[in-house]
Amino acid sequence: MPSRSLTIEQILTLLAETPPRMAALTAGLEPAQLHTAPNPGEWSANDVLAHLRACADMWGNCIAAIIAEDTPTIRAVNPRTWIKKTDYLELEFQPSLRSFAKQRTALLKVLEPLKPKDWSRTATVTGAGKPLVRTVYTYAEWLASHERPHVKQIERIVNTVRV
Repeated sequence: MPSRSLTIEQILTLLAETPPRMAALTAGLEPAQLHTAPNPGEWSANDVLAHLRACADMWGNCIAAIIAEDTPTIRAVNPRTWIKKTDYLELEFQPSLRSFAKQRTALLKVLEPLKPKDWSRTATVTGAGKPLVRTVYTYAEWLASHERPHVKQIERIVNTVRV
């Protein structure tokens, strides 16, 4: 396996921490505050959650496919494209966060028992230029790394709209 920026244990920890961290950051806020962007053209906390859910859908589905099949071929779908096919942006924040947390629990139940070699299982990913080989590790690390700045973004948004 290539060198990693996060260990498997760090990935699992970050993935587990994201939903409760978001819940703690947004506790006590009114639905209107969670749907309010701090400035024109910026995302609200709800927009960030919707984006994270779309990413979790896409990359989590890739992980599931790689685990379920030997070297599947997966067509890449950009989470920004996928979100347009969902109602995530219109949902109330707290029920959407609960759905995100349930999805995360299910993903962790799949990832936690994996042996180190299982993290190297591969898929060929098409639809975004030249076909690429991706692993369970690739998608899980992307998900964990991608969420970190968005959780900080939610913290900044909440601190702005809470005032």
